[in-house]
Amino acid sequence: MKRITIAIDGFSSCGKSTMAKSLARKIGYTYIDSGAMYRAVTLYCLDKGIIAPDGNIDETRLRDCLGKLYISFIPNRLTGSPDTYLDGVNVEEDIRQMRVSSQVSRISAIPFVREALVRQQQSMGKNKGVVMDGRDIGTTVFPDAELKIFVTADAQTRAMRRYNELKAKGDKANFDDILHNVIERDRIDQTREVSPLRKADDAITLDNSNMSVKQQDEWLIEQYRKAAAEDNDRKD
Repeated sequence: MKRITIAIDGFSSCGKSTMAKSLARKIGYTYIDSGAMYRAVTLYCLDKGIIAPDGNIDETRLRDCLGKLYISFIPNRLTGSPDTYLDGVNVEEDIRQMRVSSQVSRISAIPFVREALVRQQQSMGKNKGVVMDGRDIGTTVFPDAELKIFVTADAQTRAMRRYNELKAKGDKANFDDILHNVIERDRIDQTREVSPLRKADDAITLDNSNMSVKQQDEWLIEQYRKAAAEDNDRKD
């Protein structure tokens, strides 16, 4: 069966990364977490003071530094899933913290940041056989992807998932703060100037508010099989 490109877009805290990792592992594809790339840049900005304590972003410094940052993904020996590395340092845990979550939509809304990372993402997936998740994969990064999924769930459900995830890790978490963050990220993602979050015209909607992980995975595998078979028929 010929290899295809799978684009999974949707709102924050919908479990896109989890489902994309699982699907990629099951079908032997490469998984690329585009959101982790924006989070890595955000972490760098926070650590280097590019995001000031008052929230202002020094875009001149960020533009100068962006081309020097090296973001890569290396499989974790224990989980088998790729961890995010920034300039050779594993930042997988750091980029999932609330301090990054609260700023990442602002960084990812900057046009030159999106343009730079989209180029990197397109290069990573040029040979197909990839599952990539994010906000603009099916609309901007891979508009010709053979399978596009748009994931959604209500804000309360997404906030509770994020709350439970942080508590399970032993991190401090406040549900109201997380819910506010989810709603604010939705607003920024949908109204940003470059590549706003939207469903591609040919994407399939997945509302996983009331789905189990097993049901979700089975649904995704079925969509993959249909898309791969249709692509195979077209090329034959």
